[in-house]
Amino acid sequence: MGWYASRVDVVRRFWRGRRTGEGVGRILTAAARRLVIGPYLFLSRFRRAMTLGVRGAVFDSSGRVLLVRHGYVPGWYLPGGAVEVGETAIGAIARELLEEGGVRLDGPPELFGFYLNRRTSARDHVVLYVCRAWTQTGDPPRNAEIVESGFFDPGALPVGATGGTRRRLAEICDAVTQSAEW
Repeated sequence: MGWYASRVDVVRRFWRGRRTGEGVGRILTAAARRLVIGPYLFLSRFRRAMTLGVRGAVFDSSGRVLLVRHGYVPGWYLPGGAVEVGETAIGAIARELLEEGGVRLDGPPELFGFYLNRRTSARDHVVLYVCRAWTQTGDPPRNAEIVESGFFDPGALPVGATGGTRRRLAEICDAVTQSAEW
């Protein structure tokens, strides 16, 4: 049982009583319980908060992969970004590919891996998808976030392709043993 789930269970048992139904919760109204439990659960998530991002390895019919270069950090990356509150990982990768590469998914992406990204934070995780069924919706966007994008042969990546990008493509294309860390 995870940390969060175990704390919720402890709080629930306290308020309801273990099995007898004679817990403090019988006395307090539902509103009073929300006033006490709500802040506890809200503050608890900061002790174990996790961030989640997605990246997509989008391959064209020639086997080339889409990479983007951001305006705010150096290097070439697989397109992707954060999973927003209330959003699924698949929804996030579909949104990020459209925003960063002008790519609309035509089929479900293939889940390739789930990685810990210690370079960002000890709590940052990245979900990597491989995308082969897609359509280009127009010219890829050019703005302050994405200054350049293109399709590249995985064996001849551009200068500045990040180490994480190179390692993930080696895992996908060259059957290199998959790492647990980005």
